[in-house]
Amino acid sequence: MLTPTLLLQAYKLMATAKAMCDTYDANRQVCKYVHSTSRGHEAIQLATGMQLSACDWVSPYYRDDSIMLSVGFTPYELMLQLLAKKDDPFSGGRSYYCHPSSRDEDRPFIIHQSSATGMQAIPTTGLAQGIRFLEKYASEKIGRTAEGQLPIVVCSLGDGSVTEGEVSEALQFAVLKQLPVVYLVQDNQWSISASSDEVRNMNAFDYAQGFKGLKRLQCDGSDFVRSYETMGEAIAYARMERKPVLVHAKVPLLGHHTSGVRKEFYRTREDLLKHGLYDPLPKLRLLLTDVGVPEHEVSAAETEALELVTEAFKKAQIAQDPHAASVADHVFAPTPVKEEKGQRSPKNAEKILMVDAALHAVEEIMEEYPEAILYGQDVGGRLGGVFREAATLADKFGDHRVFNTAIQEAYIVGSTAGLSAVGMKPIVEVQFADYIYPGFNQLVTELSKSCYLSNGKFPVQMVLRVPIGAYGGGGPYHSGSIESTLLTIKGIKVVYPSNAADMKGLMKAAFLDPNPVIMLEHKGLYWSKVPGTEDARTTEPDKDYVLPLGKANTVLAADSNALKKGETVCVITYGMGVYWAKTVAAQYPGQVEIIDLRTLYPLDEEAVFAAATRHGKVLVLTEEQQNNSFSEALALRITNQCYHFLDARVEVMGAMDLPAVPINTVLEAMMLPTPAKLAERIDKLLQY
Repeated sequence: MLTPTLLLQAYKLMATAKAMCDTYDANRQVCKYVHSTSRGHEAIQLATGMQLSACDWVSPYYRDDSIMLSVGFTPYELMLQLLAKKDDPFSGGRSYYCHPSSRDEDRPFIIHQSSATGMQAIPTTGLAQGIRFLEKYASEKIGRTAEGQLPIVVCSLGDGSVTEGEVSEALQFAVLKQLPVVYLVQDNQWSISASSDEVRNMNAFDYAQGFKGLKRLQCDGSDFVRSYETMGEAIAYARMERKPVLVHAKVPLLGHHTSGVRKEFYRTREDLLKHGLYDPLPKLRLLLTDVGVPEHEVSAAETEALELVTEAFKKAQIAQDPHAASVADHVFAPTPVKEEKGQRSPKNAEKILMVDAALHAVEEIMEEYPEAILYGQDVGGRLGGVFREAATLADKFGDHRVFNTAIQEAYIVGSTAGLSAVGMKPIVEVQFADYIYPGFNQLVTELSKSCYLSNGKFPVQMVLRVPIGAYGGGGPYHSGSIESTLLTIKGIKVVYPSNAADMKGLMKAAFLDPNPVIMLEHKGLYWSKVPGTEDARTTEPDKDYVLPLGKANTVLAADSNALKKGETVCVITYGMGVYWAKTVAAQYPGQVEIIDLRTLYPLDEEAVFAAATRHGKVLVLTEEQQNNSFSEALALRITNQCYHFLDARVEVMGAMDLPAVPINTVLEAMMLPTPAKLAERIDKLLQY
């Protein structure tokens, strides 16, 4: 309920936000890192944060320092991030101002926030997805307000970001599943230097009308009372009805877009004056007088705010910078899987296909971990995956744990950040490697950076299953290899098993790893139907079997006598390359050693360099197009590390450098490596 006391509290926070903005602008040499402030947006932001509970989740965007103040963060804490100091509570000096993350139990939780506009909509909707699951099926694991009410999620956005396609994916999922999320859209009529009439045909309120089941509200976001009432209605609706709502708040932009893109660069005097008429600070000050708050109390609040900011800024300036040695901390959270455990080949166990090994691994995981869920395109009960890699799982565990999604690769990938944050353990699937690219934005911007930029607070535990590779006429959009593209992303792990036992052990390790892990699963090996891949079928490991990531395997060892004579070559490969190499090795008994990498990152460099040193002749084999590939980079690393032990330059063999894999099988064979082509290369190496 709005009272004079609450209004005065809001005014003090608003005066604090203004003092912070003015201080930063007056000290541009000190505030050298790019930043934005909430100047003009204070009323709607304060009205939002002041009504949230500690059990709630909020995703502020880069202009939301007033939200941060209203949920309990101090100017000093915010300034530590502004100046990139060691004790920055959000990122440890790694990220921009007002890019928070917090697990503090006495204020709303905040997952990692990136700069990419609108991208937070998907991870934040993933939070609401996880909360909805927990409240239905594991209510004892979910926090509540002091009154015993369930938590909600608030996603703050600028209106310009609503034109992003990923915002649409988030809204679609929220209304489909009826999630308890409030989308707060702050509309200041500008997207950097582009005005609203240049870049959109409608505002967010009108746009939201197309999402059936999404409640819509709007208000003057410069008016604190109207903002408080509107956000109160929105929060109560999401909290009690457990349904999504969008609030469109029109606000002035009184500050700069950022400290680096200043308002005088692109805005006219008339525009600035027009926005100045809606300054929320004098509006609220006048209201305080109207409701009988004495002038001296208002002035005292202003003085206290300025003194607080001034003292905090002085203190923040002399705070320590991060230690240089900390730069590589928190890229990954430590994994519990350090060594191989369980029985890889139990007595009397049957041989199984790779596709069944993956299916059984996920089934055993879901039996043991009720917080594990599986979703993606066509993995639900009717089909169980286009390769039947999820067959029967929906029947066994229910549609709430195994379900289909729309064709929304970005949502499939990015929602796992929110789910992981609330304690869920998502396993998700993109139907073909060729179709992963719409999900790359979330993979790069949100998931890969979350642990590092949150200073270790929010690693993202997820497994992303990706069927990959050519398998005989699959065509240009169902046969591609993407590992080199994935491996340019830092902060994720990439696994590529080549047989059933490895598939099961690595799937278990990937699931237990608290970081994002991508399982590349070769379609041509799933069923062992490609000639020469029969050995992809192996004895099924037991339920407890787990294989650590980053451990290569010697699939075939060379003969010791041939090794002593220098008559051997080492083939370093993975996936289908293992079977091409095994086919060729039969033509050179004892002379070919095959190392299966099994995990591309982390990479078992020790095993690779040791093998290269032993043999002196090395060929790195890949199914990918060769130029600029992971395999070429690996060959260089081998050369640099093992130069004095090499008898010949490290060879690389991959596919031809074509834009796609042709559908005609004759053309496909011409493009890809084959045993015949590989035999020619090995023969030349052996002649050195």
